[in-house]
Amino acid sequence: MSKLDTASYKGVRDFYPEDQFIQNYIFKVWRKVLERYGYEEYGASILEPADLYKAKSGDEIVNEQTYTFIDRGDREVTLRPEMTPTVARMVAAKRRELGFPLRWYSIPNLFRYEAPQRGRLREHWQLNADIFGVKGVEADIEIIVIAYEIMKAFGAKDEDFEIQINDRSLIENHLRNQGVSEENINAARQLIDKKKKIPNFEEEMKKLVGKDIDLVMFPTERINQILTGLEFSGIKNARFESTLVRGFDYYSGMVFEVFDTDETNSRSMFGGGRYDNLTSMFSEDAVPGVGFGSGDVVLKDFLETHNLLPEKRSRTDLFLCLKDIDVESVVAFHKLAASLRDAGLNVATDQSGKEKGDLYKVAEKHNTPFIGFVESDKVVVKNMATREELETNFDEAETIKNFTK
Repeated sequence: MSKLDTASYKGVRDFYPEDQFIQNYIFKVWRKVLERYGYEEYGASILEPADLYKAKSGDEIVNEQTYTFIDRGDREVTLRPEMTPTVARMVAAKRRELGFPLRWYSIPNLFRYEAPQRGRLREHWQLNADIFGVKGVEADIEIIVIAYEIMKAFGAKDEDFEIQINDRSLIENHLRNQGVSEENINAARQLIDKKKKIPNFEEEMKKLVGKDIDLVMFPTERINQILTGLEFSGIKNARFESTLVRGFDYYSGMVFEVFDTDETNSRSMFGGGRYDNLTSMFSEDAVPGVGFGSGDVVLKDFLETHNLLPEKRSRTDLFLCLKDIDVESVVAFHKLAASLRDAGLNVATDQSGKEKGDLYKVAEKHNTPFIGFVESDKVVVKNMATREELETNFDEAETIKNFTK
């Protein structure tokens, strides 16, 4: 029988400890910033009825990018490609029990069937942050400020990224004023969203709407209020961008994206906006909302591009090894390991009887900062970086702890 391939499914990732360290770091920073602003974490299943996305996400997402299948109960089910419809469903389900405004966040894994490339995989994790129950511009400003604060928390400088802002209603009204029919508004907007990727954009637009379209627009009063509010908050790298659209159909007002300014990685890292009508899919009473999503793949690319990734540190403080293996020494060895853990150290143990040279190699591969050898009635602890040694007795847990800190 032939052996199975060790490669993972195309477009997804295995997280070895060094990879998991980076992802945990990203998640930690996300949570720290959001909770500092009073946001609460929620979660949901990765499975949703397919109708949830057919209603509001957009034809491209539903028809070309979802993992959709029929389950054993003959129901059409989708692995979630995004989180906003799910949180809208959750809010609508308990809207009379919840205390608005809501400030919620989640870090779900999402699935999209698309060609894997730099910054895009078929599965990724994404920070979602949303405010529900506030129609005013103050919520738009807050959600963008949080996106900015997250970038700063990762060590980014203002010149490393740019915040671009527009208004979905501005674009749609601009198209209507130029005679674009209602039936073509949505398609024209989606074409504008892909403007930078289409070399013959003007020809494609004229083919769609039957005429040349002028895309020169000026910010609305609300956009100017947002930009002023951001400036008052100390944010200087935000600007109006008339052709910024965002692909999802449910956006109803302000939209924004955060772009890496490095030419080698000029990608959007955050995307979001206002969606005041999304919960109307479930209830007559719509709850206004505004939020954003930020993926772990594009953010890691940004951190690598700007040399902002932290160096992996071992969670293990001490690799404690037993050299002489007999019943008495094994008991003393485990008592020592337990007392060191009680003292606050993270201790991994080895009683394989391997040679010291081999055990040093194990400690090096795991980046463990200290290694200890239990021999007869003594413990020898060595600093792997400096080679400094401490020799002490079994009952000196605090002495060993102080040496390793």
